[in-house]
Amino acid sequence: MEQITVLGATGSIGVSTLDVLARHRDRYQVYALTASSRWQLLAEQVLEHRPRYAVMSDAAAAEALRESLSTTDCTTEVLAGEQALVEVASASCVDTVMAAIVGAAGLLPSFAAVESGKKVLLANKEVLVMAGGLFMAEARRSGAEILPIDSEHNAIFQCLPLQKALAAGCELDSLGVRKILLTASGGPFRDTPLVDLAQVTPEQACAHPNWDMGQKISVDSATMMNKGLELIEACWLFNCSADDIEVLIHPQSVIHSMVEYVDGSVLAQLGNPDMRTPIAHALGWPERVASGVASLDMVAAARLDFGAPDYERFPCLQLAQQAASMGRTAPAVLNAANEVAVAAFLRGELAFTDIAEVNKRVLLAAHLTEPVDLDVVQLADTEARQHAQRLIVAGLS
Repeated sequence: MEQITVLGATGSIGVSTLDVLARHRDRYQVYALTASSRWQLLAEQVLEHRPRYAVMSDAAAAEALRESLSTTDCTTEVLAGEQALVEVASASCVDTVMAAIVGAAGLLPSFAAVESGKKVLLANKEVLVMAGGLFMAEARRSGAEILPIDSEHNAIFQCLPLQKALAAGCELDSLGVRKILLTASGGPFRDTPLVDLAQVTPEQACAHPNWDMGQKISVDSATMMNKGLELIEACWLFNCSADDIEVLIHPQSVIHSMVEYVDGSVLAQLGNPDMRTPIAHALGWPERVASGVASLDMVAAARLDFGAPDYERFPCLQLAQQAASMGRTAPAVLNAANEVAVAAFLRGELAFTDIAEVNKRVLLAAHLTEPVDLDVVQLADTEARQHAQRLIVAGLS
């Protein structure tokens, strides 16, 4: 039985992961489930999957979960705090870790999994955005296997040869690859008049036309910051530069990404927009396991449209490309500013179009350094968050 820790079990990726795991109880056993504060949902998951440990980031939520489980026959031990997250991610008996904590909060437990040489199913793109060089170097040192869960990166992984060679730092051109084509739906506002974007509400921004995602990721998709962060992530995963990646708007979300080769061949991975497909692929890799996803109806999906991104509409994408070229701690700074700006937008404290403005000002004002260790990364993250918060409080004046 393969022992699995799911970091971020109550998020959309965590829920989908548990759905796939439940279809293969003869093969996978849940060792630990973690969440931030949604203890009621975690309690339901614990009772269904009976892990050895349940971890809440929030101490009060952990106590509520502990009290709830005390009235049942469940023997799961409830823990709290960041150190507990690190422990269940690096436990010696754990084979695989699903790293699905959203944002910078997933940095330390994801690193712990890699340092321990686990098979890491990476859904937390911010880990690579913030500290990609450190993360991939540690994976090479420990022998950890990094399998991408984002549908786009998983698609690229499936379309590339010699995936293991890539993890060891193999150059794309040595594999005959000309470029990576990273697809994006364009989110809910790809056709909205530009003058109307300033009035976009959080509810509208979170209503993605194709994917069922959490609030933060949905807003990032609407600004296309999500695609920008994915571009930075792809640079680290596949050992390439931003110039090797072309972003395409593909509204149907049927082709999840493509790889173009020097002979003119273009390989694409297609499927329904359901995260259980990349999750099942990574869980079973190099084998294939059932995901529960319906077959793609090729007749219904006969129309496939593509277009170039409009940077006036999606300035966050251009900022991410700029951060990728700037290097050093620029991606970490941009990610931190964006997390603060999106949170403010969701609270009704910032206009939708001002998310990009906050990100731009913080990025251009930052003192960039080489991310030689996690302390440097976390300092850049903290300073960028503080700057973003000051801008928001001051009304961007």
